[in-house]
Amino acid sequence: MSKPLADRHVAVLLGGLSPEREVSLVSGKECAEALERLGARVSRVDAGRDLAQVLDGLKPDVAFNALHGAWGEDGCVQGILETLGIPYTHSGVLASALAMDKAKAKAVLAAANVAVPGGGLFNRFDVARDHVLPPPYVVKPNAQGSSVGVFLVFEGANSPPRDLVSESWTFGEEVMVEPYVAGKELAVAVLGEKDGARALAVTDIVAATGFYDYEAKYGEGGSRHVIPAPIPPAVAAEAKRMAELAHEALGCRGLTRSDFRYDDVKDVLVLLEVNTQPGMTPTSLAPEQAAHAGIGFDDLVRWIVEDASCPR
Repeated sequence: MSKPLADRHVAVLLGGLSPEREVSLVSGKECAEALERLGARVSRVDAGRDLAQVLDGLKPDVAFNALHGAWGEDGCVQGILETLGIPYTHSGVLASALAMDKAKAKAVLAAANVAVPGGGLFNRFDVARDHVLPPPYVVKPNAQGSSVGVFLVFEGANSPPRDLVSESWTFGEEVMVEPYVAGKELAVAVLGEKDGARALAVTDIVAATGFYDYEAKYGEGGSRHVIPAPIPPAVAAEAKRMAELAHEALGCRGLTRSDFRYDDVKDVLVLLEVNTQPGMTPTSLAPEQAAHAGIGFDDLVRWIVEDASCPR
């Protein structure tokens, strides 16, 4: 960045159009307050379809992208920022679009020798009609985050989830169906530094309900985070290695978080997905891991802004 942070005007993009809007509002609030503590001039921008016009009027020095989910995290907003020539945080257009598309991201990661689950894309009506994989398996939208629209079909289930054919379903016609991997839910945050990606830590996520869904992620008392994860050192090292490799294979920038399942009985570790704009809420994993690595919340926000650029 050409100016010190205290001399810069930062537009914090928050809210947005996706089902993850409420989470983004909290992430954006926390980051905006951190930037103000650091002395920056901050404009909070609830990102709507007039985003280009709003930003063109504000003319910020940098955009802090605190959006989550479709439109804000899938390359669309990144394209707007590229067009306007505004330096911005996190990953660029291609990496954002690629990471959000679970099927395409899995293909790239598998080619890079990152272990991923099996399964594939299916029409939601076919999935609702009959089991396309032997239970237990997981059904999730191909391009959503925060565990929105995710179903776990248990062993012995008589039928697939009927919600897939509900009129209220808005997550696309194709869904990802993967074998369920029993065991631990792990997460690894990565900082994409100039000399390469650096994994911060491994967190074991213990969901109160046993399934890390939207409520477990964001509801009070929904989950407990154990850091460092109580797993063998070799498994922790492999999770970090895979998270760094995934960050680089997808072409990510800035801060990312990779989510894993680890079957500690069968000793199987698989990477589920890479989040290019991890949550920055009080219960979020990436800030916790940064703190564990000696990076306070304000310093993490400072690092993210100082990493901003255009093009990405």
